[in-house]
Amino acid sequence: MYKVSFIMGRRKLLQLPKHERLLVSLGENLRFARLRRRLTAAQVAERAGISRSTLTLLEKGTASSSIGVLLRVLAVLGLEGDLLQLAKDDVLGRKLEDARLTSSRKRAPKRSDKRSHKGSEK
Repeated sequence: MYKVSFIMGRRKLLQLPKHERLLVSLGENLRFARLRRRLTAAQVAERAGISRSTLTLLEKGTASSSIGVLLRVLAVLGLEGDLLQLAKDDVLGRKLEDARLTSSRKRAPKRSDKRSHKGSEK
């Protein structure tokens, strides 16, 4: 699914184009949220405890930032509750679970307990 490339001796995981677009959209949303609050990148970075360049990479949609960094930036913007919306409505997962629950499961036949018969045969 993902390709791994080696650039200058470093291992780099290449994102699928669809995932790159999602990350770029997320970064743009973060930037717009920051601008709507009239906060500079330096202010948000300082409050989040990260460097300004890390915030810039996050706002550009670079995949190298951790989820912890994302959470700190969201908290500075007052949007940390948005993180709870991720995968909240898992339609595919629910369909898979329902399919497993409705399918009839075949059980193995019960084993006869031969140990209890051995004592009565003596």
